[in-house]
Amino acid sequence: MEFGMQFFPCVEPEEKSASQYFGECLELVGLADRYGYSHIRTVEHYFHPYGGYSPNPIVFLSAAAQISKKARIVTGAVLPVFNNPLKLAGEIAMLDGLSNGRLEVGIARAFVPEEFRHFKVELNESVARFDEGVEQLTLLLENENVSHFGRFHDFENVTSLPRPVQKPRPQFWTAAFATPDSFEKAGRAGNWIMGIPIAGGQMAELLGIYREAWKSAGHKHEPRCMLAFHMLCHENREEARDLARAPIKKYFDMLVDSASSWIGGETSNDYKGYGKLIEGLKKEDLDSQMEKCSAWVGTPGDIVEIAHEYDRQCGGFDEASLQINFTTLPHVEAKKSVQLFGEKVLSQF
Repeated sequence: MEFGMQFFPCVEPEEKSASQYFGECLELVGLADRYGYSHIRTVEHYFHPYGGYSPNPIVFLSAAAQISKKARIVTGAVLPVFNNPLKLAGEIAMLDGLSNGRLEVGIARAFVPEEFRHFKVELNESVARFDEGVEQLTLLLENENVSHFGRFHDFENVTSLPRPVQKPRPQFWTAAFATPDSFEKAGRAGNWIMGIPIAGGQMAELLGIYREAWKSAGHKHEPRCMLAFHMLCHENREEARDLARAPIKKYFDMLVDSASSWIGGETSNDYKGYGKLIEGLKKEDLDSQMEKCSAWVGTPGDIVEIAHEYDRQCGGFDEASLQINFTTLPHVEAKKSVQLFGEKVLSQF
């Protein structure tokens, strides 16, 4: 099992400026190589304090790639639904060059209705735009002088520059939340999978669907599963929980608020059951997340035990992507947590 840093901004402008937030993040990135964190990852979201400080993960990851020289650089994830593939392919290859071939590309459908409304994109086009976007990105990154005439974007006799360092292209991850079809499609396509365990016990079932699809497709390389967790490592168990309790609750409050349209009656065939899913997340807090082993909060010994238990529960996974400075957690505490985890936990794996 490997462990990386995930930066998921849940930040309001009155709490922290962009300058302060990203300065703190990059200071934490500076600890990655010293302790052996496997990757640096961030998201793509818009308009809302839930993720909205990162409308383009490639910008932040370009800076991170100059600070960490060993960790893999991971988009977690880019959204074809809101991006022209010609622009996105060029940015991906540029970041692959800036990181000297350390880039891995997580790709997702998006799920926040407000984002679709502002971009004037239909929710019911989500799957079709994702599928076409992945197909066009693959073509542009792997080949030169290419043409594709799609439903949403088309191009003819074009070569995207720069060309990727990695051949034929950087590895793709599919980021998936709760839709079984997304896990099945990722396995069939040969993409690695990014999962989010916050919804609880269904992760074992979803990863099972992914692995079965991978096996049935007969891919020669091995599947890989990355799961995201909140993490706070502290010498004192109760202090760790006291520090994490309000920030984790705020994370769920922001998530639910950003996606509240699903509760308010928004529906889409591309997002079946999302009203119920988001409604359920209203009840989540530190205690419920720790019961599910999806919040790694406690002493180094506690976290080693939690990691092994979740690995057993879900049938095994390869990489934990750790939210280390979530919402209002003080920067000094996030830094101490990253250092203690690096000193006491990483060595146990």
